[in-house]
Amino acid sequence: MFSLHGTGIGGGIVIGRARVVESRQRDVVRYRVQPAQAWSEVERLEVAIAVVKSELRELAEHLPEDAPAEARALLDVHAMILDDPALSEAARAAIREHLWNAEWAISAQAGHLAAQFAELEDEYLSERGRDVEQVADRVIRALSGSRARGMQASEPAIFVAEDIAPADMLSLRSALGFAIDLGGATSHMAILARSMNVPAVLGLGSAGQLIRDDDWLILDGDAGIVVVAPDEAVLAEYRHRQAEGQLERERLRRLIRVPAATLDGQPIQLHANIELPGEAAQALEAGAEGVGLFRSEFLFLNRRELPGEDEQYEAYREAVLGMKGRPVTIRTIDVGADKELPSEHPGAAPNPALGRRAIRYCLAAPAVFLTQLRAILRASVHGPVRLLIPMLAHGHEIEQALQLIDQARAQLAERGIPFDRGMQVGGMVEVPAAALTAGLFVRRLDFLSIGTNDLIQYTLAIDRADHEVAALYDPFHPAVLRLVAMTIRAGRKAGKPVAVCGEMAGDWAATRLLLGMGLTQFSMHQASLLRVKQEILRADASKLAPKVSRLLASDEPVRVRSMLAKLRSDAPAATI
Repeated sequence: MFSLHGTGIGGGIVIGRARVVESRQRDVVRYRVQPAQAWSEVERLEVAIAVVKSELRELAEHLPEDAPAEARALLDVHAMILDDPALSEAARAAIREHLWNAEWAISAQAGHLAAQFAELEDEYLSERGRDVEQVADRVIRALSGSRARGMQASEPAIFVAEDIAPADMLSLRSALGFAIDLGGATSHMAILARSMNVPAVLGLGSAGQLIRDDDWLILDGDAGIVVVAPDEAVLAEYRHRQAEGQLERERLRRLIRVPAATLDGQPIQLHANIELPGEAAQALEAGAEGVGLFRSEFLFLNRRELPGEDEQYEAYREAVLGMKGRPVTIRTIDVGADKELPSEHPGAAPNPALGRRAIRYCLAAPAVFLTQLRAILRASVHGPVRLLIPMLAHGHEIEQALQLIDQARAQLAERGIPFDRGMQVGGMVEVPAAALTAGLFVRRLDFLSIGTNDLIQYTLAIDRADHEVAALYDPFHPAVLRLVAMTIRAGRKAGKPVAVCGEMAGDWAATRLLLGMGLTQFSMHQASLLRVKQEILRADASKLAPKVSRLLASDEPVRVRSMLAKLRSDAPAATI
């Protein structure tokens, strides 16, 4: 018996037999062709790409009715990667110029692109390199004459792989869970596993090598643990936990339509973070009162050309309609010159995290920004939309962004296109400078949203994706807590709403702390909504406030943690 640890995607505990799948093309045949053969080698590549496109199209057309909403979008993303000249055209050029065989050419270019993505600081963007490699693996399989592998399995099992493409995950309808060596919380594997409601642990490192077919596995998607060949005592313990977890989920589901309010009557808004338009309807079904963060990057990545105004409008409209009259907060693109869009050829930057990203990129590329602003404004006629600007640090950035929003409004008015003239505009607080000058932000903007992930990174100078320093990433560091509290206080003083939309909002261990700071808007992954709501229903915000105030007065991390533990232990027992 041994255990492996990775990133838990949620979904609870499952117990079952392992099915190890060979998901990557490990040995890519490499040779040089004769100059006279180059054209036929390019043609061989073209045929393979066409075969993969056909496979993806066929899979999309035959998705079952109960397939997750994200499935078609993820298949479309992989189809678009095939059309990206940075992959396919560069591979053709490698055949013609270096006389590489097709497998070598597509594999080398995919590896080159994946390495560029891996250098990006943003976790979501860095994960996109995985999509490129998955698409290339599929093309290589087609070149070898094998179509999509037979991953269909009739018996329920926990599938173990080094990597697995969304198209292959969709074919494994009998999956009890997924144990994957690569990938993180923002990978498309994670997004799809959540939407399939299947427990998964990613980033395991060597599960594909250490686990054998038919091994008994315990997979804890919440804790991020895979226990291999457990003994009877461990099996009995996890079966007990599994049963308790199932009961807990059933109890929590009773809270879906229960209004979120503290014991002292303070109403709390619980919103969802989404990545794709189709997730809005799922969030509503899970009990979300709105979308607090709609990341719009999915529209811009893995494609040759930037999306036009109409395409963006349709995507935003779908999300707005999906929420049926509840607010949708759309964040403008969070990419930048140092984190270039793939369509604009990414390049290395001395320090990408501190470079021209998010609003800095948008202000430097006003045509791109105006196109997105017009699309968001147009979507606002279909329901309440709030526009959220990321990475603000300076007053002049706010002024320039507001001027461009006014310009977008004027352009639509001139074209006679309707939009909500009262659409609210807010800013993300992600850097200490924004938190420390939150008074300036609330005077110019309608609302604020605290992105705790970046705020922690920039406050503590910690890249949590860097394993050598990840242990220093501390959401409860006194400096971080003071910045969060300072921002909430500034909003309350000005009468402007403040939300938290980072991982801290979905961490039920932080719920009472945030309530004590005066937070009334939380936005998180929909899977965390009910657990956090339960904490809210058991909390008395008026009694928490003085305790949290004393906690914030301390700059001793050990004392802060002790007081935080006391804050949690004071919670009354659940009554549902």
